[in-house]
Amino acid sequence: MVEKKLYPYVMFLPAKEKFDVLKTLFGSEVPLKILEFSIEKGISAKIYQKELVKKLPYSNKTVIEHLKTLVSFGVLTENMEKNQSDGRTVWVKFYRLSEEGKWFALMLAEERLTMEEKKEILCNIFRMYIRWLKKISETLEVPHQMLKEIFMEEMG
Repeated sequence: MVEKKLYPYVMFLPAKEKFDVLKTLFGSEVPLKILEFSIEKGISAKIYQKELVKKLPYSNKTVIEHLKTLVSFGVLTENMEKNQSDGRTVWVKFYRLSEEGKWFALMLAEERLTMEEKKEILCNIFRMYIRWLKKISETLEVPHQMLKEIFMEEMG
């Protein structure tokens, strides 16, 4: 798998308008409805296209189009599993929230996540952000010690 270069921008969203801001970011409400569905199932649960089409008021084509977009943005991961159906082996595609996708889930539905889920998401995103800061600080020749001092000063 080719690793995509991601930029971990921080966006401060007004709480009441966050759905509208994220809808603008994704260009449609469909990706947000897919994210909400995945939150309802559990942030680590498998998401099947068939379930989404059944639950959401969108066509199969629309759901597939937005699943592909969410995968290309790195919000969802795409996987295959082998199932038995009517005595035949069938390959079924499923999706899961990526670590970045879990961050969007936290922004979208913080009140519906458990405290443990919130902690896990925060720690994983923090780790990813620190890795990014480390790389960019090396490029900009900012000493790691300077960043450590800032971190310790702010954490008190």
